[in-house]
Amino acid sequence: MLKNYFKILLRTTRKNPLYMFINVFGLAVGMAVSMLIFLFVQHEFSYDSYHENAERIVRVSRAWFNPDGETSLHLGHTAPPFGPLIKSDYPDEVAYSARMLESNPLVAKGDTKFIEDNFTFADPEIFDIFSINVIEGDAKKAMSQNDGVVISQSSALKYFGDSSPLGEELLIELSGQKFTFQVRGVFEDFPDNSHFHPTFFASMMPVVMFYGGPDAIMSNYGSNSFSTYLLLNEGVDRLAFEEKLPNLIDKYMGQTQAGQPMSEGTKLYLWPLEDIHLYSNLDTEIEANGDIGYVYIYLAVALFILLIACINFMNLSTARSSLRSMEVGLRKVMGADKGSLIRQFMGESFMLTILSMGIALLLVYLFLPTFSDFSEKQLTLNFLENPEFLLGIVGLVIVVGLISGSYPALFLSGFQPGKVLKGVFKAGKNHEHFRSVLVVGQFAISVVLIVAVLVVVNQLDFMQSKDLGFQKEDVVLLPTSPAIEQNYEIIKDRLENQPGIQAVTVSSRAPSGRLLDNQGTSVEINGELTQLEIRIANIYVGHNFLKTYGIPLSAGRDFDVLRASDSTEAFILNETAIREIGWESPEAAIGKQFLYGAKRGFVTGVMKDFHFENLHQPIVPLLFEINSNGNNVGNNVMSIKIDAENRNQTMAYLKDEWAALRPGFPFEPRFVDQGFNEQYAAEQRVKTIFTFFSALAVLISVLGLLGLVTFATAQRTREIGIRKVMGAETASILILLGKDFLKLVLIGFLIAIPISWLGMSSWLADFAYTAGISWTVFLWAGLIAGAIAAFTVTAQSLKAAWADPVKSIKSE
Repeated sequence: MLKNYFKILLRTTRKNPLYMFINVFGLAVGMAVSMLIFLFVQHEFSYDSYHENAERIVRVSRAWFNPDGETSLHLGHTAPPFGPLIKSDYPDEVAYSARMLESNPLVAKGDTKFIEDNFTFADPEIFDIFSINVIEGDAKKAMSQNDGVVISQSSALKYFGDSSPLGEELLIELSGQKFTFQVRGVFEDFPDNSHFHPTFFASMMPVVMFYGGPDAIMSNYGSNSFSTYLLLNEGVDRLAFEEKLPNLIDKYMGQTQAGQPMSEGTKLYLWPLEDIHLYSNLDTEIEANGDIGYVYIYLAVALFILLIACINFMNLSTARSSLRSMEVGLRKVMGADKGSLIRQFMGESFMLTILSMGIALLLVYLFLPTFSDFSEKQLTLNFLENPEFLLGIVGLVIVVGLISGSYPALFLSGFQPGKVLKGVFKAGKNHEHFRSVLVVGQFAISVVLIVAVLVVVNQLDFMQSKDLGFQKEDVVLLPTSPAIEQNYEIIKDRLENQPGIQAVTVSSRAPSGRLLDNQGTSVEINGELTQLEIRIANIYVGHNFLKTYGIPLSAGRDFDVLRASDSTEAFILNETAIREIGWESPEAAIGKQFLYGAKRGFVTGVMKDFHFENLHQPIVPLLFEINSNGNNVGNNVMSIKIDAENRNQTMAYLKDEWAALRPGFPFEPRFVDQGFNEQYAAEQRVKTIFTFFSALAVLISVLGLLGLVTFATAQRTREIGIRKVMGAETASILILLGKDFLKLVLIGFLIAIPISWLGMSSWLADFAYTAGISWTVFLWAGLIAGAIAAFTVTAQSLKAAWADPVKSIKSE
């Protein structure tokens, strides 16, 4: 039986190679796209699941709330006391707790020196919570030593080559302080599907001493820089346990100045380890996480393309029904029942699907390295290590075979042999209507994807070109050091005297970063100091910060280096802060008393709102102040405004200057505008995905339309010949052949408009500021889809219209 099906398939291929190419190519591309995206999605959902106790591990996060209950800040990090306190107060729920503090020190072994961005101070219990494969040494014992450090395999190779690193010393330089650590263990590198990738685990003891000792660090609830993890005991209900944590906050943190429980303004959350990568996009994360929304988008795109390919198969199979009607009639006369005919046509469908799958696997093999680089994931096609993927392929063949072959099989097997053999059989209107619905669906999907591309492109252009309210171009960011901070004024004057450098300033954070620092605030309202419940972020800046970045003032004055009191009493707020406080206007705010943390002074200026953070974030209340602790301590970023024309020479000068100012440290400049653009990397990937896959969807749809038009013109060859003999113009024949198809494309366009608008409006909702969706987006999408469809239909129709009418009449 299978041999017979195979012979029929070969015969059909020889007679109709275009039909076979469209079907096989369309299905192959659809399945290849599906498999690539399935590999990506499978990888995204596998994050952190390799840990033995993954289902019991949680990360603690901390949120702050405005008086109206709205979340003002939610960090993936917490203050250092919380981990140990949760473990000690809830021993029945928590088996282990551990804290991690990420840093980026200079690590040196002789002349081998690197800035290590994944250097982590951690509690020894980190090895009890996570499944970390220790290759050499006793890691937990090492972490209990004041100078103990455990390093990854890759780090051991980088610093020590093939020699054993155990017992060797590493010099660590961080914030101007130098430490000597002894390597006491080596662990296997964390896999790609981990939400964090530490390369060094160092003892937490130096951090404890930096905070002033064990008592001081356990009373510090303001330094929310620690990643805190818990291993829950068996059977603990995470959500029920989370409800107990406000009691812990009130027990140890007490009340606010207004007498309210601290738990009303801040809360701790417990995140399941396996949810962090896709569901946690908080204001701070160890690394940039994925996004479940984008995973759903990729799955939808894969489904769309697979549907278009299946629609092509069904359309061409049913459209060619008249060519196989005689075959079906004869088989029925010879005794074939409907069931055997359905099995035959389904068998042919599955053979085509299997053939397409073979080509699809070849395409996946060829394009997987490129897709892996694009997605920045380590994706592999290995059936032995990934049996789920093999089962997915089998399932995909079955699903596609059933979807593609079910309707054609039922349709063809339903022919009545009497009518077929008498030559009076004609496919019913219902079948033609069904094919029309499929064509409409194809082009509706294509238009949705084209609209998506145009909206994403517009939004990216909007974000990259929007006026942020300050001059972000040609500003170089360089890290400072304690020595630079202490000699800042001398260094600033020297740099500003260099041709190509316009201005130099310092700050605790730079634009394109996050606004995470804040302190308690009281302001003058009706002549009295009133404590605010809103969060006002703060940045320590140099006196000329506003001038360097071109930030305009709405009222008041800039900081003045000649006024000593500006370092201790002056505050400059943005317009959003003025509105949130409730002052009538920027002018009314000038001279108002202002208490921020322990610093008491006056509002001396109000700056216009500008976007310090990226456009995902709304503009929040913000203040600038001069660091009053002296020597610019804490101003760890230097901003240098340079001339665009002399960029190369200026950067070469700065490289030499920084080699002298920070000996041993690599020169790693950043530009503010690049910092903003880098934060839109996920949107750039979506743009590329939509552009590429929408082009594939349109291509497959056009191939299907080409097949239908080719078949339709072939069926009407004699009619066209007669019409030409009777004097019909080419234009009238084009209209005759093309109007029905273009009408379907128009209907698909109209259906796609509300669908695409809803989908892209949901995507834009993740941005605080958007370009919106203009009606011109739909116009362009319709014109693109319509023009491609019209070209396809016209090209094939012209071929039929220009054919010799005598030969056309004789063709039947």
